[in-house]
Amino acid sequence: MTEPVRRSKSADRARSTIVEPVRRSTSEDRVPGAAIEAARSKGWRRTYFDVLSIPYWGVHAGAIAGVAILGFSWWGVALALALYVPRMFFITGAYHRYFSHRSYKTSRWFQLVLALGATFTAQKGPLWWAAHHRVHHKLSDQPGDLHSVVQSGFWWAHHGWILSHDLEDTDLSRIKDFAKYPELRWLNRYWVLPVIAVATATFLIGGTFALVWGFAVSQVLTWHGTFTINSLSHLWGGRRYATEDDSRNNAVLAVITMGEGWHNNHHHYQVSARQGFFWWEIDCTYYVLRALAAVGLIWDLHGVPDHVRDSVAEAAEPAEAVEPAEAPPELAQVS
Repeated sequence: MTEPVRRSKSADRARSTIVEPVRRSTSEDRVPGAAIEAARSKGWRRTYFDVLSIPYWGVHAGAIAGVAILGFSWWGVALALALYVPRMFFITGAYHRYFSHRSYKTSRWFQLVLALGATFTAQKGPLWWAAHHRVHHKLSDQPGDLHSVVQSGFWWAHHGWILSHDLEDTDLSRIKDFAKYPELRWLNRYWVLPVIAVATATFLIGGTFALVWGFAVSQVLTWHGTFTINSLSHLWGGRRYATEDDSRNNAVLAVITMGEGWHNNHHHYQVSARQGFFWWEIDCTYYVLRALAAVGLIWDLHGVPDHVRDSVAEAAEPAEAVEPAEAPPELAQVS
């Protein structure tokens, strides 16, 4: 059964106190689009087989070869999943809901813990990740969206955006609220060091078995689990809310990503700490955030107002490629 689609205008009104006014895009907005097109125009070899992509494919090769040599193991699967869960949480709860959307508050020391934990996932630094994600919401499924299936195709949206040599720079002007912290700037520059450290520690603690299953296999699963939200969640699922992009809700992806699969909910009301708006929408990241709030490590979690959650409208058509001049509302930035 097709679920009812709810209009996002009420969400826009609810966000009015924490979102900059809607405006037409400027030449500054079109810069990301030009950079992405320039990167993509250099061809698949430059994107997927540049020297900077060697570690990415090396971890994939290590996972496949390691499992082939060591043989299948349920203990290995258990180890991979045990380390997948914290990896996924740090991406969803830290890089996404905290650094990108500021959906809750925390102390400076725990902010660093969140950033460090997220760098273990090998998805670059906190400022790079959050700055690019804010552009994604500002220009979702329009020219300039870093990982749009509509604009750039499935494989680019899935992982081309993070592999491209030409998109390595961090636009600190888009992440000024966190760029003021020197420890985050350092971690953003040297994000690969924690990845090397966790791989080394995994090997020293558990040998080759742990390195293969606990690092390589778990890391590959984390990468592609995360990337499904950029690719599949704009193609597969239902649309409850009439957002101006092609975001979709998908229960399967929500399980895989600890709650990120309620993507249409999220695009409807971005600042919320919970993406499963209803009790039956599983959102494990939110459950962990509630636990952290209960012990005082984080606070002021943004909820979803009833009128935002329950506003009903006719179904929207899937998003189409449009001109930048029709840019959607900007990302909520909490001061």
